[in-house]
Amino acid sequence: MSLGNAGDPWFQDLFADRIGGQAYGKDTKIYKFEKIKRAKRAAIAANPDRKLLDFGIGENDDMAAPIVRQALKTEVDRNENRGYADNGITEFKQAAAEFMEKTFSVNLDPTTEINHAIGSKPAFAMLPGCFINPGDVTLMTVPGYPVAGTHTKYFGGSVHPLPLVAENGFFPDLDGIPDEIKGKAKLLVINYPNSPTGATATRDFYNRVIEFAHKHRVIVVQDAAHIMLSFDGPPLSFLQMEGAKEVGVEVHSMSKGFNMIGWRLGFVAGNARIVQAFADFKDNSDSGQFMAIQHASAVALRHPGIADNVREKYRRRLQKLVVALKAVGFDAQMPKGTYFLYLKAPKACSTRTFANAEEASQFLITEQSVCCVPWDDAGAHLRFSVTYIARDEAAEDALMAETVNRLGALGLRF
Repeated sequence: MSLGNAGDPWFQDLFADRIGGQAYGKDTKIYKFEKIKRAKRAAIAANPDRKLLDFGIGENDDMAAPIVRQALKTEVDRNENRGYADNGITEFKQAAAEFMEKTFSVNLDPTTEINHAIGSKPAFAMLPGCFINPGDVTLMTVPGYPVAGTHTKYFGGSVHPLPLVAENGFFPDLDGIPDEIKGKAKLLVINYPNSPTGATATRDFYNRVIEFAHKHRVIVVQDAAHIMLSFDGPPLSFLQMEGAKEVGVEVHSMSKGFNMIGWRLGFVAGNARIVQAFADFKDNSDSGQFMAIQHASAVALRHPGIADNVREKYRRRLQKLVVALKAVGFDAQMPKGTYFLYLKAPKACSTRTFANAEEASQFLITEQSVCCVPWDDAGAHLRFSVTYIARDEAAEDALMAETVNRLGALGLRF
């Protein structure tokens, strides 16, 4: 391979600016999740006899339900499922429509108002491509899932962050957005139940979002990945609100609520014109998810007991974790949704102070082999996930006891 200056390949100056341009591959900055992985490896190496207490995982720890796995096995052997799915099979779209009607009393046309995605992540990558031109703005809540913002920038737009703080119920301050930004905004990306804060939406909030969208001509994209993990009442869909379909779509996932992490399937539902735009963009980006997976997912959607069981398991685990972390000084309260516990990070312990959540997180991993995720986007916070591996409730209880034992010895101060 021909090399240029300083050993660079001849094409070094051809990398697109969106991924770093000429500097691509030379950035020494380490992504926070990579820092956590490295710290975990170091903690295991330094303390091989001390079990890692891993609250950093954000993936369901169980497999999909047996009935779903069996459906996949059956569908894999059907010749008619061997080809490209393109924009999805009728069976999955119909099951998604039935799920929305049964769960939320939302009536959708499966042909025009629902389209599948190979997981919700590609949906958030593609939707900005339907609307964002250079100079446009996407409004996004933070902390949160960054994919729609990343692709907004890829298309020449910019992101205006909307900090989520406890004082505002972890809702964005829509009134506080500068007029200049409102004039350039095309997308408003929200996420409820919210990851990582655990807040759930209210009807009043969704109605204010719809009013804002009409007034400022902004498309709403509501991330409903955790919607079946709602603990404070029945799950609430954005599309239940009058007028919601006039301004946006909701993105659903089979992962969190159905133990189908890695199956890569979700769907975009709502305004028919927006769904069609997504389908057109998608048609030029992929050839659809394997049809056997779509058939198996239709089975999952038609068995509400699956999501009920997943929700109750994580509710139980969260209740236990709240008690454990309260015992060592955290101001822990049961979240309203998701399988995350979002807490103010300690400012110090008996031996040192922490400048931010990242420092606190690294200390907990290094000193006590307790892994959690730092968020410093809207104040210093730590995120604990209850998707840890535990074979039964006795193992859960033992894990909580060990958590109290290790963190309690640190003399955490807040």
